[in-house]
Amino acid sequence: MRKVTLLLDDGTTFHGKSFGYVKPVAGEVVFNTAMMGYPESLTDPSYAGQLMTLTYPLVGNYGVTPFTMEPNGLATFMESDKIYASAIIVSDYSKEYSHWNAVESLGDWLKREHVPGITGIDTRQLTKVLREQGVMMGKIIFDDEPNNIPEASYEGVNWVDKVSCKEIIKYNEGAGKRVVLVDCGVKHNIIRCLIDRGVEVIRVPWNYDYTSMDFDGLFLANGPGDPDMCEDAVTVLRKYMNSSRKPICGICMGNQLLAKAAGATIYKLKYGHRSHNQPVREVGTDHCYITSQNHGYAVDATKLGKDWRELFVNMNDGSNEGIQHNVNPWFSSQFHPEACSGPVDTEFMFDRFIKAL
Repeated sequence: MRKVTLLLDDGTTFHGKSFGYVKPVAGEVVFNTAMMGYPESLTDPSYAGQLMTLTYPLVGNYGVTPFTMEPNGLATFMESDKIYASAIIVSDYSKEYSHWNAVESLGDWLKREHVPGITGIDTRQLTKVLREQGVMMGKIIFDDEPNNIPEASYEGVNWVDKVSCKEIIKYNEGAGKRVVLVDCGVKHNIIRCLIDRGVEVIRVPWNYDYTSMDFDGLFLANGPGDPDMCEDAVTVLRKYMNSSRKPICGICMGNQLLAKAAGATIYKLKYGHRSHNQPVREVGTDHCYITSQNHGYAVDATKLGKDWRELFVNMNDGSNEGIQHNVNPWFSSQFHPEACSGPVDTEFMFDRFIKAL
């Protein structure tokens, strides 16, 4: 386990040891407060370009499940076809693992996919720095290669374009109602939640013009980075909204794209929401839910058009967690109702969408 240094943009350093692939790397340093779910988080395309810090101290103790694909093209236990996070940062890595379905250690998986992992970091102190200073760029440098220093940028990069599919993919063909899913970096369980409800899913690239296609509803998926880099997707969405009243549902990035099409603006959160324990309230009710989240940007709901309203709000900081049109069946959530990993309290969002088709 070679010695490594995590160097933040403000000059703060943390020293640890490598347990993953031996490669210096740079990216935006973020933290996730979930107690479990590292296989799902690592394979979530929304972590593209980021060095993921896990605040839960013990990581790796249940190993990694088989990376198998189902006949429909979806990963059986993961959220995509590979690891998208640029690196993982933990306090205490467990080499030994025990789980009925595990086939390899976290370290072996990282090495196989050429992703660095570092342990021995004071992740609580690192999280305090990020909470106080905000997320920032960082570099993982191997101490015995002090001149091999990587460079990377996060803001100003169209990460959605990097992770979106490049051609149309169909699931559950001929199953009745047809849903076009705009792939901004979709998690596989979103697709699974749709096909499990008996619809055909047509997955299209993030900037694809689907307005002339024959379908019953539109679904806007999650994805990484700044939604302001996805103006092409917003332009197509506005075109669709001006010509159709068919249902629209969005998740995470999808919430932000729908909000932009509705006239709202986007701002960057100081340190984002990445966890399984974000409490949200459905506006106009006393219904509160514990949600799984992974995003660094939020909607300024005060800029929404007069025909729109907030659907959910975050109980911690009051930020927007979803919007809804006052007349048309268009709504979204900033959180992840499909979970994986995390609580499934809000999976009813898929039922609302299917009912509206």
